[in-house]
Amino acid sequence: MAKLKITQVRSKNGETKRQIANLQTLGIRRMHQSVIVEDTPITRGMVEKVHHLVTVEQID
Repeated sequence: MAKLKITQVRSKNGETKRQIANLQTLGIRRMHQSVIVEDTPITRGMVEKVHHLVTVEQID
């Protein structure tokens, strides 16, 4: 299964509680931190909610 590398590039200050919770659920705790997660529809949905705060790369 494919994996995604997600990196936070913008601050979560001023964002809604739901968006901050999505970042925490993805495993991102601070700026410029990267995590590698499975590419599932659930993960894609969480990334879509915070797409303005993160960059996403697909890893094969």
